[in-house]
Amino acid sequence: MHDFRYAALPSHVVFGAGVIGTLADELDRLGLGRLVVVSTAGQRAAARSIGRWIGARCAGYFAGAAMHTPVDVTRHALARIAPLDADGLIAFGGGSAIGLSKAIALRTGLPQIAIPTTYTGSEMTPILGETENGLKTTQSAAIIQPGTVLYDPDLTMDLPVSVSGVSGLNAMAHAVEALYARNGNPITSLMAAEGVRVLARALPVIATTPGDRQARSDALYGAWLCGVCLGTVGMALHHKICHALGGTFGLPHAQTHAVMLPHVLAYNAPAAPDAMAALAAALGDADPARALFEIGRTVGAPAGLRALGMAESDIDRALALVLANPYWNPRPLERGALRAMLARAWAGSPPASE
Repeated sequence: MHDFRYAALPSHVVFGAGVIGTLADELDRLGLGRLVVVSTAGQRAAARSIGRWIGARCAGYFAGAAMHTPVDVTRHALARIAPLDADGLIAFGGGSAIGLSKAIALRTGLPQIAIPTTYTGSEMTPILGETENGLKTTQSAAIIQPGTVLYDPDLTMDLPVSVSGVSGLNAMAHAVEALYARNGNPITSLMAAEGVRVLARALPVIATTPGDRQARSDALYGAWLCGVCLGTVGMALHHKICHALGGTFGLPHAQTHAVMLPHVLAYNAPAAPDAMAALAAALGDADPARALFEIGRTVGAPAGLRALGMAESDIDRALALVLANPYWNPRPLERGALRAMLARAWAGSPPASE
């Protein structure tokens, strides 16, 4: 056993079908009396149902969260929220809503309750990624992480199959990078392998039988584990690439992660034998990168970046962004091999290691 450090994330989790009904109890526990509900415009109607659960303690709503957490949206939200005299935030929805809630909390110190309705897992991290002037940057601080998370599988039953698959693959990317992280540890690695195992089995079931409650519950559990992994250890090449592609080219967050995951894993495979062994066991396949690529096909994820609207002429610009201020990575960043990897990801070809 090698030496390691492990810092447990300070969060209170309530998991189970129907736990949305305990929201008022959680507000009592936290001593909160005026909450603003944060969501995307698409979740506006569903988010307003929160008012039914908390009654007069709902101080208002902001239904303008956007992908990649644009700073100008955060400024607009702060201006709208300031007169409401809120003492807390409720983030309802996926990564966009939770990202905006985090950005507001960072600037105001307001405590957060997250109610995720997708499988991305960002509610379990102290990490915030924000976009401004075409660049996405990240930071980490304790105030960024929601202190309370309610995981209710019932709230995911209507999540479209097309979103469920890419959302779950996004979560799996957190776990995959945790397995070869520079500051990895055996506790996080256990959670990472379990998160990958659970999601790899649940997502194909959801793709064929969206109303399968056990699969929905398993996927939410797997997303929780994967989110903890991202919040506990550092990020590497996969997240650097996805931040560059999302922030600069406006590519959709979860879909971009789903496309890039098998390709970056294949790139790193020669330098991460222990991670590959753990993934092979979790996925039941001797070629984890190819297995993840096939899961993507099964759940309807886009095959390549071209399908997301990225131009082939943007590959070299993306490469330059990845090589600028790079994250730590188990395999050195080799320009030729990285460009070949990005070209395969753009075309939707199967992953390969060079």
